[in-house]
Amino acid sequence: MDLGLSGRRAAVAAASNGLGFAAARALLAEGARVAICGRDRDRLDAAAAKLGGDVHPIVADVGTPEGATAFVQASQDALGGVDVLVTNAGGPPPGTFASTPVDAYGSALDLNLMSVVAMCKAAVPAMQERGWGRVVAITSVTVRQPNPALILSNTARAGATGFLKTLALEVARDGVTVNSLLPGSHATDRLRQVRGGDLEQVAAAIPAGRVGDPADFGALVAFLASDQAKFVTGSALAVDGGEHGGLL
Repeated sequence: MDLGLSGRRAAVAAASNGLGFAAARALLAEGARVAICGRDRDRLDAAAAKLGGDVHPIVADVGTPEGATAFVQASQDALGGVDVLVTNAGGPPPGTFASTPVDAYGSALDLNLMSVVAMCKAAVPAMQERGWGRVVAITSVTVRQPNPALILSNTARAGATGFLKTLALEVARDGVTVNSLLPGSHATDRLRQVRGGDLEQVAAAIPAGRVGDPADFGALVAFLASDQAKFVTGSALAVDGGEHGGLL
C-alpha cells in the first residue's frame, strides 16, 4: 500500500532512540524527508547514521516550550516546511501524590504537555494554510489507565490528550488531522533498563503474551500520517497488546 508520504516533510521529536526512532524509520521507509531531534549530539548523529536516507539531525531539548518551538522551526528551515509532526518526549520522574512536591509539577507539565502545545503552535498554522497536515502525538496508555507510581506523567499526558482532541476539532476542516498513540510496554532500551534487561515478566502481564515491537509502533505512526488516514482525527489509540482493561 502506498501511504502517499513520498516527499512529505516530517519532524519527529525525541527520535535518537526508542519509539521516536521507530517512527522516524517508518516515515523514511515511506519516502518522507525527516528531521529528528535529541539532546546529545553524539547519540543523535549515531541515530541519523543508522537511519540513513533523507534525515536531518537537530540538537534540541523539547522538555521546554522554547526548546520544542526551536525544534519545529529548525525542522522547517531544514526541510522547507513540516507536513507531519510527531510529538514525543521522555517521561518525568516517578512518584505518588504523597511523595511528589507541588513544585515538581511545573517541569513535568512543560515536558509532556506544554512541549506538545508549543510544537503544534509552531507547525499547525502552516499546515492549515496548505490544506494538509498530520499531527501524531506519542503519549502513554496511562492516559487511560493511570499508573499509581507515575502521577506526574499521568497528569501531564492526560492534559496533552485533552489539548490534542480540542485541536483536532478546530483544524479538521482545514485538512489537518490530529491523533495520539498511547503505547504500552515496548521493547525499547528504556524498558530494558527499568527491568534489568529481562522482559519476560513484563510480557507475562500482557494479554498478547509479548511486549510490543517498536517497528510495529512506527508503522502505526506512518499510517496515521498517510493519505489513507485522512478521515481519522481526534483519536487516542492504545497500542498495548490488550494491557489496558477498560472498555474505552
